[in-house]
Amino acid sequence: MRSGTGKNFQGVKKYKLLCALASLVLLQHPTVSGAEEQDLTGLSIEELMGLKVTSVSKKVQNLSDSAAAIFVITNDDLRKSGVTNIPDALRMVPGINVARIDSNKWAVNSRSANSRFADKLLVMIDGRSVYTPTYSGVYWEVQDVMLEDIDRIEVIRGPGATLWGANAVNGVINIITRHAADTLGGLVSLGGGNQEQAFAGARYGTSFGENSYGRFYAKGFARDEFQYPTGEDADDDWDMARGGFRLDSSLTTKDSFTLHGDIYSGNIDQQMTVPSSVWSLPGGFSSFIEDDTNVSGKNMVALWEHVLSSESKFTLQAYYDGTKRNEAFVKEERDSFDVELQHLIKVGERNDVVWGARYRSSHDDFSPADVSIVTMDPDSLQDSLYSVFLQDEIMLARDRFWLTLGSKLEHNDYTGFEFQPSVRLRWAPQSNHKLWTSVSRAVRTPSRVEDDGTVLAAIMPFPDSFGPSSPFYNPLTPVPVMIQMLGNNDLEAEKLTAYELGYRFLVSHDFSLDAALFYNDYDKLRKFEPQDTAFTGTGIVQTKLATNSGSAASKGLELALAWQTTDWLKLDLAYSYLDSNMELDRQVGEEPQYQASLRGFINLRDDLDLNIWLRYVGSASAVYLLSQNGLYTIDEYATCDLRLAWRPVAEIELSLVGQNLLDGGHVEFVQETFTLPTEVGRAVYGKLTYKF
Repeated sequence: MRSGTGKNFQGVKKYKLLCALASLVLLQHPTVSGAEEQDLTGLSIEELMGLKVTSVSKKVQNLSDSAAAIFVITNDDLRKSGVTNIPDALRMVPGINVARIDSNKWAVNSRSANSRFADKLLVMIDGRSVYTPTYSGVYWEVQDVMLEDIDRIEVIRGPGATLWGANAVNGVINIITRHAADTLGGLVSLGGGNQEQAFAGARYGTSFGENSYGRFYAKGFARDEFQYPTGEDADDDWDMARGGFRLDSSLTTKDSFTLHGDIYSGNIDQQMTVPSSVWSLPGGFSSFIEDDTNVSGKNMVALWEHVLSSESKFTLQAYYDGTKRNEAFVKEERDSFDVELQHLIKVGERNDVVWGARYRSSHDDFSPADVSIVTMDPDSLQDSLYSVFLQDEIMLARDRFWLTLGSKLEHNDYTGFEFQPSVRLRWAPQSNHKLWTSVSRAVRTPSRVEDDGTVLAAIMPFPDSFGPSSPFYNPLTPVPVMIQMLGNNDLEAEKLTAYELGYRFLVSHDFSLDAALFYNDYDKLRKFEPQDTAFTGTGIVQTKLATNSGSAASKGLELALAWQTTDWLKLDLAYSYLDSNMELDRQVGEEPQYQASLRGFINLRDDLDLNIWLRYVGSASAVYLLSQNGLYTIDEYATCDLRLAWRPVAEIELSLVGQNLLDGGHVEFVQETFTLPTEVGRAVYGKLTYKF
């Protein structure tokens, strides 16, 4: 619990953060200060369609040749958009629903209803999974890298389970950082504004002899609190600092090695409404607390690639990931180790085969929290996962038809063996026309809390319909009804069968179209079914058990257009339509049916850029246990972001960014429980970037 003095040290924390970053820059060795960083100018439309991607088939291929709904956010997109975090960058992608809950929380999902822990979206950073087994989902607030060091973000909408395994159900997001050889020299960025109170980052890259390169970075920020719709402060300000390194070396002509790691620590403020067995005004059976969450983590990734021949190579990757989270209602430490072997080989003239094997071990430890809401039994557990996969891309007709068959066989400690096959067909009637279709099966395995947890979701007064006529009724001291969610050791994996159809068309060197249609059929979805109702000396306990009795279906369209209208103007349009039928008795919300994004890149002069980003998100609803009907209605909204950037000299860029400029604030999403609806407000910040 927070003592109430945390904010008094906010200025001290910012000062220490900026001093540490400045010291890092001043201590850098100057031997390669003249080395130039990779050019950040934008690619042409044709070059964008030819971008190399790896997430679809676990091999390098052109984006236009991928038999999947894939979208790539480039380093240039990140810079020109003015975003300061990864979730906001994902708003560029058609079919991805990004909603900010408050200053330090996001909900991100694809092709389905959203939630803070969207449980069917696999997220990776350089192949390291950041999907938490505790709740199934991603803590987006701690998924951060230096944006200037990101090479690209590959986003697959639709199943990727054949290659990436369970939980890659509605999509895969792979954040890929740049090779150390592409970031030689130094870079410093700093700035601040009304929401982005202070931020700074420093990175330095150098060479270590022939064919070996390295970089080191540190960054941090302090972000201000948002406001409730009533105008009161939400007390959700936060700060974070992190640092890391990357080393890339070509050991021989056939061997390359990469080693990189990160460490971070942060403080996250939040106000929470938690269940209480004691009735009080005005909260009823709930109490309002202020919590200072401490988060920290560390990771290390090693990757070795060996070329056996011109038609065969293998990679071996191993990583360690440790996280620690100290919240009012949960104290968790988790250590994970993962190792994966992959072999790519060309068999004959028509078969490109990739196969691999993986082992993952994850150990958690839960300690008693200040507020007893979530409990685990046992409080410490180690889970193991084993898997093998095989995929073969067969060229049926030279440069025209390709058939891809594959499957992953995986064993986990919750549901045993899972089989996840896929069939994909790609047809190129002409070099600038590409059509593809697929049928895939993917599963989501139960989370730790669904299997072993007990969650006190809410405490409410005895229902009014039984009020005055009930012997339990007392208007001064109402009888509490405790809603308790229980995990279930007999849960099966949730299952999806997905049908997709896509088309890519490079109309000319300056115009491209990428469209995808899909139909998703879900079965054995998690659903909480009422069980026993027990009368105790302190009230009524209503138990709801997690079951696999839910089902759903969804269908939709996703469209991306890119048009270089003139030498000085480029437009990117993203549009999505989603319609779903969830048979889950209001245990999930309704997604926005329509989303649209229009980005305009304007070169006013060689040294002056203006970037405009307009977005529209349709109305939706979210599960909210603190409301009377269990849902919270979210109104449609539109936003406009502007970024003006000036480069007085080649090494310096000054930018001014305005975000959410169309209104003073709007609610984008709410967490299922514990926190109150919070508005995302208007933000303005300035930034200086210096390269040397």
